[in-house]
Amino acid sequence: MRILHTMLRVGDLERSLAFYTEVLGMRLLRRQDYPDGRFTLAFVGYQDEKDAAVLELTYNWGVDAYEAGNAYGHIALEVPDAKKACDEIRARGGKVVREAGPMKHGSTVIAFVEDPDGYKVELIERRD
Repeated sequence: MRILHTMLRVGDLERSLAFYTEVLGMRLLRRQDYPDGRFTLAFVGYQDEKDAAVLELTYNWGVDAYEAGNAYGHIALEVPDAKKACDEIRARGGKVVREAGPMKHGSTVIAFVEDPDGYKVELIERRD
């Protein structure tokens, strides 16, 4: 077994696709409309689905906002330099909500950015 994807419901698919592809550098892997169900699925990621887990962005036609609730945490991405990643994300129009620095009660350098729907994305610095 392996993890295939994580699904996020989004209020504006084009805005979300722009964030994940243009700001975070993922690729749109596939997209399909389901007219009978009135929804669209778009899969984005850094690698092909056969090689790695990806994100499924689900747009339910006519629904422009969701309440995330308090159980959701975040998506985590590995980056070689969290400060540099924040600077690049900010330059591409992304919203940094926690600047790069050591995590509370630890030494791992992390940062957080926020997608257009308010979902948090953690950047975890991993240096070779």
